[in-house]
Amino acid sequence: MLKIFKTFYRFIFNYKKRYIIFVFIMTSAAVVSNLIPLVYKALIDAIPSYDYQLLLKIIMLFVGVRLAGNWLQTLSRYLGDRIILPASRDVRMHVFKRIQDLDFAFHVNKSTGSLISAFKRGDSAFHHIFNNLHFSIAQTIISLIIVIFFFNKITPLISLVMVVIFMINGLISWFLIKSNIKKRKDFLKSEDNISGIIADNMINYETVKFFAQEKREESRLKKQFKNWLKKLWEYANSFRLMEISIGTLSNIGILAIFYIVINKLVNAEITIGDLVLVISFTTAFYFRFFDLLHRLRDIAQNYTDIERYFSVLDEDILIKDPVKPVKIKGINGEIQFNNVSFSYPDNEKDLLCDINLRIKAGESVAFVGRSGVGKTTIIRMLLRFYDVNKGEILIDGINVRDLTKSQLRSFIGVVPQEPILFNNTIGFNISYGNPTVKKDDIKQVVKMANLDRFISSLPLGYKTMVGERGIKLSGGQKQRLAIARMLLTNPKIIIFDEATSNLDSESERLIQDALWKIARNRTILIIAHRFSTIRRADKIIVLEQGKIVESGNHHELIKKAGLYSYLWKLQSKEKETELLL
Repeated sequence: MLKIFKTFYRFIFNYKKRYIIFVFIMTSAAVVSNLIPLVYKALIDAIPSYDYQLLLKIIMLFVGVRLAGNWLQTLSRYLGDRIILPASRDVRMHVFKRIQDLDFAFHVNKSTGSLISAFKRGDSAFHHIFNNLHFSIAQTIISLIIVIFFFNKITPLISLVMVVIFMINGLISWFLIKSNIKKRKDFLKSEDNISGIIADNMINYETVKFFAQEKREESRLKKQFKNWLKKLWEYANSFRLMEISIGTLSNIGILAIFYIVINKLVNAEITIGDLVLVISFTTAFYFRFFDLLHRLRDIAQNYTDIERYFSVLDEDILIKDPVKPVKIKGINGEIQFNNVSFSYPDNEKDLLCDINLRIKAGESVAFVGRSGVGKTTIIRMLLRFYDVNKGEILIDGINVRDLTKSQLRSFIGVVPQEPILFNNTIGFNISYGNPTVKKDDIKQVVKMANLDRFISSLPLGYKTMVGERGIKLSGGQKQRLAIARMLLTNPKIIIFDEATSNLDSESERLIQDALWKIARNRTILIIAHRFSTIRRADKIIVLEQGKIVESGNHHELIKKAGLYSYLWKLQSKEKETELLL
């Protein structure tokens, strides 16, 4: 708990001077607001004198205290906003940056729905915790100090009763709130599962429609709601237990205090004004105390939310930038794998074993092999999405670990198997990697990517919205847009990861034309199941069981009775069958 609040105040103390002024005004507002019972006492004690001037002065003082309390309270709220609003922005930016910096492995395993849910709840919790801590808890403690001070002047006994009741209530609240927090966590897990199912359904709605599985999805959600409702009831009932326990004990305390002061009044040890003072302070304080109970409930809820929010900051970045990175302005594009072995964290067996490979600058190299053999993993290690377990990867003789991740990736352009586009315009998506690019440069890469005719046919041209994840475009159009986007960064190393695997023949031809059009003076790495894409590659690397088993160009490899020749013949027969059909 201490760690969470330490993190919380780290962002608040970014505005330390504002915070000091805020605390002073907030404390003043709380003190002034608690002076009203003293004015009541003065008024009651002055009534028997029938002194008009004295009574008028007390009434004026009453109005003045209320006005001062109102102004100070409003000012403290304003000053609080001057802290919490920029601090909230800072923490959101900080968490967002952390998510951006986290490794590929984190994003592979995350649930988008639950992460967005945690983001929204965490930001709301940040605001609520600040307000509850300073405008409820802090002001209640100030009220308690003032009440005890004036009660002690009447009789120390009622001060003692007040403190004892407060401490017992506080102790009971502590245990009940701990139970409440646990039940809140259990409920939030169930809530996140609900959010995950809904988000998953929205992302994959096409699949649901294709297979007419709407009823199944509703049933899946309904089943999850059974556990959700059970956890919600447990969480809600924990509040009822808090209310009945604290309410009963507090009213017993009020009864004890009133019994003591009435005895004092009957014995003429205090005035009626003192009695009014005690009644006013007690009823006002216990109203604050019950409000405090509600605020503590909110903090229990908000604490769980903000704990999840801040937990992102505790996620370790496994692939770290070097302390003293090598700085280079550009590269030629030579790549070397020296005795590289790799296994995923949850797999003891090596996926890749002793990979040795030299790729010359400007050379085109294709990686082929059966699914799951490690072709894409080689690319991910080059990009430092993962680090090698053994060996090293060099670019122009420099270990990729000696470069910052952002600089390394700035030299490499990637066209993935399934390009994901932002829900924005075609122009925005093309220029994403280089936002300051000129229009002429955009037109040039669009032409190189064989996308110019398509864009010119659109009524809105570059301003055409592509939809979420690029859903308004076909697979081929998205691939060619991804090629144009990549080209604008002018990389020396280009990676095509299964860029034509799901396309029709015409789209495949357009992609292939674009590929070899841009291959000049660049190092090209190709991962492809369709061998028609890689026939022109300078070198083809064949992988089997995590090792390089064959290497050579297309003509050399089909002459051998190896895996490449087998896969080539198999694919050629499949194509012949398609043509006959």
